Amino acid sequence: MTDLVIRGGTVLDGTGAPGRRADVAIQGERIEAIGPNLRGRRELDAGGQVVAPGFIDIHTHYDAQVFWDPALTPSCFHGVTTVVAGNCGFSIAPTRPTHRSVIARTLEKVEDMNVATLDAGIPWDFESFAEYLGSVRRRGTILNFTAYVGHTALRLWALGEEAYERAATPAEVEVMCAALRGGLEAGAAGLATSFAPTHVGMNGRPVPSRLSDREEFEALCRTVGAFGKGVIHVAPGQPIGIPDLYPLQRAIGRPFTYAALLTFPGIDHRALAELNTKERAAGARVWPQVSPRPLTFEITMEDPFSFASAGIVAELNAKPREHRIACYRDAAWRERAEAQLKEIVLRPRWETFTVSEHAERPDLEGKGLSALARERGSSPFDALCAIAVESDLRPRFRQTLGNDDVEGVAWLLTREGCVLGLSDAGAHVGQLCDAPMPTDLLGRWVRERGVMPLEKAVHKLTGEPAALFGLEDRGALRPGAFADVVVFDPETVEPGPTRRVRDFPADAQRLTADAPRGMTHLLVNGVPIREDGVALHASLEARPGRIPRLGASS
Repeated sequence: MTDLVIRGGTVLDGTGAPGRRADVAIQGERIEAIGPNLRGRRELDAGGQVVAPGFIDIHTHYDAQVFWDPALTPSCFHGVTTVVAGNCGFSIAPTRPTHRSVIARTLEKVEDMNVATLDAGIPWDFESFAEYLGSVRRRGTILNFTAYVGHTALRLWALGEEAYERAATPAEVEVMCAALRGGLEAGAAGLATSFAPTHVGMNGRPVPSRLSDREEFEALCRTVGAFGKGVIHVAPGQPIGIPDLYPLQRAIGRPFTYAALLTFPGIDHRALAELNTKERAAGARVWPQVSPRPLTFEITMEDPFSFASAGIVAELNAKPREHRIACYRDAAWRERAEAQLKEIVLRPRWETFTVSEHAERPDLEGKGLSALARERGSSPFDALCAIAVESDLRPRFRQTLGNDDVEGVAWLLTREGCVLGLSDAGAHVGQLCDAPMPTDLLGRWVRERGVMPLEKAVHKLTGEPAALFGLEDRGALRPGAFADVVVFDPETVEPGPTRRVRDFPADAQRLTADAPRGMTHLLVNGVPIREDGVALHASLEARPGRIPRLGASS
């Protein structure tokens, strides 16, 4: 007689093996047995449904949100039991007290986080990365939580605000390496960095990691290699592009992952995937991150995140609001801006723009920007600026940047050596909500489009990321493993609607997806946090999440 039995479901154990009808018995925080006719003091009905390991989201930005929202919503609604934060180098530790506002303003610009929310929600009772994880442990989490040590945070730790201006000296590199070693010893998931031209921080300047030279970055990588555990995550750019990752990975010995391999106009995603296949056959362990979600943002011209890699737009971040509005009204400025927007990596695809929210003109909502521009006799960018200025920059515009080529996305999702990532959960909270990535994959891509068998999809959400990070006893249903378990209905599972709510500290708003369909039960370390589709408030007190241990990785 065990504590709990999940009865009557089809078990997909996370290895990719076919499902089998079985009960799952749980004792304490681990799985006791899997088989027929098991008995427990409590039972959860899984009849007609799938019982699988809890999903693992390897690309989140919950570094700050974990303090005021230990459930890590909305990921917990979509079957996720373990998250990896600190992606792209944007951890909030290590951080000296004098640099807390710099970290907050960096996150504001590069990850669309509200500075007032960060000020109110982060306890700042830590400086080192070890102290940060200690602070998370003391408060507790509902989901399992781990994070990379971020390169941008390391540079600010060693260089102060000069991290935004120059490469590091050898002595400063050693300070960074020592801080990174301390984080790894405390349980960090590895090292994360960004060289991506789209990552622009406070005052419109490149984020600090982009000021790193190759020698600095390789020294940090060698630190991870010497430690022998952890993953290195890169958002590629200059001086570290995608082809550079393969020889570097072989030299370092730890797995690398990069974000992201998506379908974009003008970028040959097939060539990059085939390069990865070729290099993996030669022994490289590099994992491109792929996603089933189209990359869709909702922006305002108050903070046009997706335009920020154009210098003329990035410069506005350091200017007063009145100056920004004056520029939008200035035909000569708009002409120069349009010219630069044609040259950026993620250049606007005006045919995808629609007006998503307009309180003063609800009749415009849902209308395409290109059609509105034709009515006005102007370019789409001119129309966008005019509509924004007419209502004090409040209107929101929805745009698709990429990953909307259905055939191309389906092809990428089935490539061996590509891992699911880039949900960006916890970031861009007012602009997109891709935390429903697991339910999207299972509903739209597996059930409706049949891109892969259900057991393979479950493996890609569980066993594959667990093996990549070396998450001990997670990502699989087997006796002795931690009881991170999701139960879902494969016939109805889907992400559900997205809505805008105001539930963050400092009365800040965000997009969320809190009503998926087909998600029945969810357990973290043996504790139910969702039963029969309803979140359990008692789990807020139990906080069963852990900072998972890392072991060998693939």
